[in-house]
Amino acid sequence: QVQLVESGGGLVQTGGSLSLSCAASGRTFSSHAMGWFRQAAGKEREFVAAITWNGGRIRYADSVKGRFTISRDNAKNTVYLQMNSLKPEDTALYYCAADATRSISWIVPDTAGEYNYWGQGTQVIVSS
Repeated sequence: QVQLVESGGGLVQTGGSLSLSCAASGRTFSSHAMGWFRQAAGKEREFVAAITWNGGRIRYADSVKGRFTISRDNAKNTVYLQMNSLKPEDTALYYCAADATRSISWIVPDTAGEYNYWGQGTQVIVSS
């Protein structure tokens, strides 16, 4: 059974930092792109960041550029999202996802439909 399990969410004040992790089990995603999305209450799920299989290409949403950093450790089958300078508008449920369709690809998927596996999400709340 393939699982993606996010962790690291929580409550933080404006300007603070959080580090999210997403550990995959049941199969390896070392040859596949992985990404982070978020969904705020009453809003649609939106792209946050994605990284290719070897970390060679990365893409960020404009709203998080310069503040968030995505990385991965293929030996641990884990992807990370370091979030700095957090703002109240970053409050959302954060999901990690894996694109199991493309293998060893330079494409950096930035839409939800390009991902096959999803975690359950970890809540991030940024207080003002």
